[in-house]
Amino acid sequence: MNTDVEFHIRQNYPWNKLPANVKQSLGNSQREYEKHVLLYSIRNQLRFRNNLVRHVKKDERKYYEELLKYSRDHLMLYPYHLSDIMVKGLRVTPFSYYIGIMEDIMNCEKSYDSLPNFTAADCLRLMGIGRNQYIDLMNQCRSSKKFFRRKSARDLLPAKPVEITVEPWWVVQTGYITEDDIRICSVAEKKAIDKMIDTGPQLAGSMEYNVVLSLYNRGFIYLDVPISDDSCISVPPLEGFVMNRVQGDYFETLLYKIFVSIDEQTNVSELANVLEIDLGLVKNAVSMYCRLGFAFKKGQVISPDQLHPSWKSAPSVNRLKTTMDPQKMLLSWEGSSPVMEAGSSATDTDTTSLEDQDNASVSSLSIPAAPTKRIAFLFDSTLTAFLMMGNLSPNLKSHAVTMFEVGKLSDETLDSFLMELEKVESTAEGEAQRYFDHALTLRNTILFLRYNKELTCDQGPDIPNIGLPLDLLRCESLLGLDPATCSRVLNKNYKLLVSMAPLSNEIRPISSCTPQHIGPAIPEVSSIWFKLYLYHVTGQGPPSLLLSKGSRLRKLPEIFQVYDRLLITSWGHDPGVVPTSNVLAMLNDALTHSAVLIQGHGMHGHGETVHIPFPFDEEELKGEFSYSNMGVHKALKSLREHVDLEHQCGYVTMLNHKNRHRQRRSSDASDGRGELELGGGFDANGSTESFELVTEDNNSDGNRKPGVEASSCEDEWVPLELCFGMPLFSSELNRRICQKIAAHKLCSKDSLQELLHSSRKLSLKVLSFVQSFQDVAQLADPDSGVTGPLSQPAAEVGVPLPALNLLFKDGALKLWSGRAPPSLHISALQRDVPT
Repeated sequence: MNTDVEFHIRQNYPWNKLPANVKQSLGNSQREYEKHVLLYSIRNQLRFRNNLVRHVKKDERKYYEELLKYSRDHLMLYPYHLSDIMVKGLRVTPFSYYIGIMEDIMNCEKSYDSLPNFTAADCLRLMGIGRNQYIDLMNQCRSSKKFFRRKSARDLLPAKPVEITVEPWWVVQTGYITEDDIRICSVAEKKAIDKMIDTGPQLAGSMEYNVVLSLYNRGFIYLDVPISDDSCISVPPLEGFVMNRVQGDYFETLLYKIFVSIDEQTNVSELANVLEIDLGLVKNAVSMYCRLGFAFKKGQVISPDQLHPSWKSAPSVNRLKTTMDPQKMLLSWEGSSPVMEAGSSATDTDTTSLEDQDNASVSSLSIPAAPTKRIAFLFDSTLTAFLMMGNLSPNLKSHAVTMFEVGKLSDETLDSFLMELEKVESTAEGEAQRYFDHALTLRNTILFLRYNKELTCDQGPDIPNIGLPLDLLRCESLLGLDPATCSRVLNKNYKLLVSMAPLSNEIRPISSCTPQHIGPAIPEVSSIWFKLYLYHVTGQGPPSLLLSKGSRLRKLPEIFQVYDRLLITSWGHDPGVVPTSNVLAMLNDALTHSAVLIQGHGMHGHGETVHIPFPFDEEELKGEFSYSNMGVHKALKSLREHVDLEHQCGYVTMLNHKNRHRQRRSSDASDGRGELELGGGFDANGSTESFELVTEDNNSDGNRKPGVEASSCEDEWVPLELCFGMPLFSSELNRRICQKIAAHKLCSKDSLQELLHSSRKLSLKVLSFVQSFQDVAQLADPDSGVTGPLSQPAAEVGVPLPALNLLFKDGALKLWSGRAPPSLHISALQRDVPT
């Protein structure tokens, strides 16, 4: 449906007030517009009254029946905001609605995964049917077909709801109750119904707990979850969330948008303004979170005087037990012994439970009541996958699910998250070691960034320096917001953004001038283009060939035939190292759907890689080049002239093609330049959809045998890539970068201001570099070893695709037509003047 049409329907524009261009897009047909109004209203579960649909559909009951049928057919959440119509008018309760959905998918023999995430979670809450229960029901249903008396799906489904969690501040409303219903009620239930009929809706906490549950199970009442303009909510680690699939309907999209945007300090009205979404829709979404138990309301929600005595033993909604307000339990990033700071509270209810942890490093600080801006650590879904895999610790998965589904772990929940990370063992076998390393390094990163006084030493004399709170944000969830909304959310809540390094090539990094961003300034800086830009300005790098989508190689170019291993990066995917012997067919397969970068990696097995952290200390820029003193490499000196490495953090990966030292080496404490290196290959089925990044035991930095360092030649090493941000794959590299951030005061106001200017300059240079290859005429030669590239569609979002085949060799970037040697140099591109 046209977005302009949707906008005018949402604003209740009748046909005669529509602009001429909107009428034209509808073929000047009023009937067509009315069809769109009805479809939009049903899809968005709009109320009949006060909306445009009342002028299109005259029969209100029939409209709601159609709405209910559409919602059920598309497996949408029950329209709780229309409960007064659904329960009182149509007598369809949430339980009966989901029974109908479950019956439909069982009769069609669909898998449990066909249920969207939130719908599946509500089914689990009301009917107690999760994945295992559904499989068991389907097995019973199928086995009954073999016998004469077949059981239908409805016969196997529960007859009444399971016992649900009801909060005392929820509001009880009467449903559709007949005289026959009253006859089967107990005396207490009759009194409760009479009171609601006489005096109106009642707070659940003011009624007897068992009566509320009994009336709800019979469908005589329904529950409203009231949310006011000034309500604030908190999202604990998710329990009972079902990870099935995303459907993309209006309400599910809204739920995910609000998930990543909400925080405990922002009330519902402010959130609606930031997101520029209708306040009623935001209230409906927040109400749904509370109903499902994924969030809880902050503050005193009901007076103890109003609470019925029967509620004292009632089970409460799942909440994070370590949340404390206003006192927080903070873990010291230095890993030192517990230190009690001035102003700490000895009466915190959860202090003792944390102090009992033998390995916990705890300090308790008095947190000012006034809301303060935070640091945001940006990660991608790769990290959540690592935390979900490997059975790292018993309760870590709920935090990982929250990081993926909510897209955020707020500072208030980090205490329990850190406690779970502390339980992760430091050693594992095989690929599992990679998951363990990421978990442990993530913990160290959180401890460093969170409430670290060293990072905020220039706050001023009037503000107590306790550091800044930290939130973890998933890039993909932020990208679900439109750019303007994302910018408003980040500016409202955060002072500084810090990215994980490297971010997956499969996502578009967050671009942000304010708040300042320690990470890729623009998506192009995290792309293949930036590699070529580095080689171009330094005049150094591995032999590299960027082939546009649709190109086809008849043979492997000669410059790569001397290599035993090649580094292959398919556009939009992570790189991988593959053997040269069987690479041609794989490359041509990948080129049919993607541009591909081919780079020489190792002449004798895998090349050797070393990660050099920056910003550089003065001592690292002195002396002669050696394996343990790579900071003085001429390529890095040239790189520092073109790229600001003083006010950013990250690492430069150096590559040596001639790695003849394949033995496993232990970590060098004095050197410590990286533990985990590039390696890999194709997956078992030979797929080229993604060249996976894999680790190899015999390809890591560490101690060298005597004599090896002396033979290390500066010319053997070339820069492979530069990544901005904080790496999680190597604990030693991460530790050194943390030290450099503190020592160079990268989070100070002056440094961040310099970062803002240098990031803008770098962005302009890289964009100009990329653009220069979009305007040059394409070369095509039928006699060459490569066919001409297909026409490239303009990239609607993301990084522009290459329109030309480009070769970097012997210190120069050139157009490549398939001949050897290349026939044309890029004369238009001059190396940048040092800034």
